[in-house]
Amino acid sequence: MTDSNVRDYIDGKHARDREQRIEAIKRWVDYIKSEPPEKWGPQQNAVVDGQLEAAQNAQASADHQQHVSDIASDILAARDDSD
Repeated sequence: MTDSNVRDYIDGKHARDREQRIEAIKRWVDYIKSEPPEKWGPQQNAVVDGQLEAAQNAQASADHQQHVSDIASDILAARDDSD
């Protein structure tokens, strides 16, 4: 497999992954619109708590943590600008 083929494969995989994430988000939106918060709220909290725990256990470097923090700040600033 040439480097070009590898890159095409990776690009295709990323596109499929993105499509799957978008579809999952759409399903979640449909679910929370059809169910009361008392049902989906604890489920959402469990997912977020699990993600936080996994992130804490990943032992990311200080540079990586700062990079993530910077990106989060940029996203919030962009959101505020669009409001």
